[in-house]
This record gives sequence, C-alpha cells and structure tokens, in this order.
Amino acid sequence: MNHRHAQALQAPTHLLYLHGFRSSPHSFKALRLQGWLRQHRPDVVWACPQLPPSPRAAIEAAQAVLAGWPAGRFAVAGSSLGGFYATVLAEATGCRAVLLNPAVDPARDLAPHIGEHAFFHEPDQRFDFRPEYVDELRALAPAAITRPERYLAIIAKGDEVLDWREMAARYAGCAMRLIEGSDHGLSDFDAHLPTLLDFLHLQP
Repeated sequence: MNHRHAQALQAPTHLLYLHGFRSSPHSFKALRLQGWLRQHRPDVVWACPQLPPSPRAAIEAAQAVLAGWPAGRFAVAGSSLGGFYATVLAEATGCRAVLLNPAVDPARDLAPHIGEHAFFHEPDQRFDFRPEYVDELRALAPAAITRPERYLAIIAKGDEVLDWREMAARYAGCAMRLIEGSDHGLSDFDAHLPTLLDFLHLQP
C-alpha cells in the first residue's frame, strides 16, 4: 500500500463543525469549509447544527449527530467556544479535531457575559446566557489533552478576544499553525484552509 493510499484511508467520511459563542451555521468559516467540500469532496457528509446556549445541551446535540455516524470515520472542527466543544468531543470519542482560535477556559471568559445576547448573523434573534451555563462549562472541561496527534490548532497571534499564548500552551505538542497577526474570526481563513484539509487528508 503506498503512502498516498494510506493517507486516503485516514480521511474522515463525516465532518462536524461547531460554531462559537453568539455564532451560527452562517459563520463565514463554516460556510467556506462547507463550500469547499461541496465542490471538491461531495462524498464527505457535513453537519453544522445551530448549537443551543446551554453548553451541556450543545454537547448533547453534537453527540446526537455523531451517534448516527460511523465510529472512527468522523472528525470535528470548531471555532472559539466551538473549539472547546470539539476538544470535549475528541477526548470522549477519540476522533480528530481541528481547532480555530479555541477557547481554553470558557467558564472564566464567559462568566462576565451572563445575560441577554444577540446572534452575530441574526441580530434580531436573542438568547439568554444563564449563570448555570458557566457551571456546565466548568463541568465539561477536559482535565488534559490526551493523544495530541489527534489535534490541529490554528491560532492567530492577533486574536483580540483570546490570548494566543494560552491557546498555544493548552495545545502544546499538537500540530499547530501559529499565525502572525490575523484576528479572532480568522478573516484570512482561506489562507489557512489548506492546512486544515492537509491535516484531515481531505485534499483531492
């Protein structure tokens, strides 16, 4: 078996994308990745659900998607809070995960944001972020990153929301792309999409 064929066998057949806090399936990065797959890898099953505000409910919603997928053949990707969720799922299932500016301690970071919020992409739609959700985040947090070879972290030093040093320390030993500049939303995501695709062996 040649190396290229061995890599092809490792490519996931299913990919779950988890958006961040106040985001949605209309996330620029989610739409860009979905569009690339539709054009170049239509064989890959894609899911990007709207996650509920409750972290526990969000993980349950993601687990419900994964439960219908073949074990060992799926991967998860997540941005910001979705990167934290992707880590929780990777630790629980053993799947590979791609993390885009992942939240390291969302219980700490979101505690000051209890209250009502508008969604980025639908500002007329609002939701409540409740105090108990901080406790749920704390309860979900994995104690450690195991099998770092499962992870790719794409981290922007120009992230204006999260500390890139904290992200890099959390995912030390994992495959990592440290970006000079950029921003929390990775507005230059197209430049980093090939790194994600190579890690998952999805390049045609």
